[in-house]
Amino acid sequence: MPTLRDLDSLRLCAVSVDLDEIHNYHAIHGLEPPQGAGATAVYDIAVPRLARLASDHSIPLTLFAVGADLDRSSSADALRRMREEGHEIANHTLDHAYDVTHREPNEVRRQLEEGAAAIARAVGRRPAGFRAPGYVIHDGLLDALQETGHVYDTSVFPCPSYFAAKAAAMTWIALRGRTSRSVQDHPRVLLAPTRPYRPGSPYHRRGNRPLIELPVQVTRGLRLPFIGTSLTLGGERTARALTRMVVGEPVVNLELHGMDVLDAGDGLDALRGHQPDVRVEQAHKVRILGSVFELLRSEGYRFVTLEDAARQVAERIDAQR
Repeated sequence: MPTLRDLDSLRLCAVSVDLDEIHNYHAIHGLEPPQGAGATAVYDIAVPRLARLASDHSIPLTLFAVGADLDRSSSADALRRMREEGHEIANHTLDHAYDVTHREPNEVRRQLEEGAAAIARAVGRRPAGFRAPGYVIHDGLLDALQETGHVYDTSVFPCPSYFAAKAAAMTWIALRGRTSRSVQDHPRVLLAPTRPYRPGSPYHRRGNRPLIELPVQVTRGLRLPFIGTSLTLGGERTARALTRMVVGEPVVNLELHGMDVLDAGDGLDALRGHQPDVRVEQAHKVRILGSVFELLRSEGYRFVTLEDAARQVAERIDAQR
């Protein structure tokens, strides 16, 4: 069985962005669907800002797109332009079904296959990678990913503090008389490796699946979340401290959302009282993210897409067989 040392020669950072449109945030908080121009702020406002951020720091992004969002031609056009600029486009299901792991196998496969097909129509290439809504997966979902031609998954998030915070938030929403469409993961995810691996069955153990699993990044030690939300909410000092806690990892898998470059002024006032990061000025968020990128670069990290990271991880693991 390959060991963690087999990856130590890598020094890669992959920055990915989940393009969850605004209605998904309303669904999390049990709110009515958004109205007005702000309803499509992720594709209309966040994607151009992400393009500038990536260009300013010479970073290739991996963008996780929801297939149904691409029925809107301007959203599909925005995604195609990102692909033409060298960014990877990956699969985030057909309609961001939070409960995809609770559905029948045929529906799970449809969510993957039709999501991939929508991306292929928009950008001219089928996605290689997948991330589950809410980071929730199971063995059946990995089976379906293999059957539909995906080569890597990046859904595992073995983060105790995130797990606890999500459970608390869902409880609070319920106590307020609203129903969240979010789904809590099984605690076994906390047993999963924090570094890239080939999953087995169960998925939280190393094994010999053809897929590569690229876990969402946590820090060493306490396994704190190293994601866009924790960086931008924490402020510059906290963001730099968290970054230093991941330096030395062979692959830093930094996951963002379109929301990480938006604020209430982008037509998101309805979320102001529910989504704390909406209250942080987008220009401040962008500065924090830029400083994180440059700190990682100064520590010798090379920025790649997740597909490239998965390929290099697979080469290291397979060389030990």
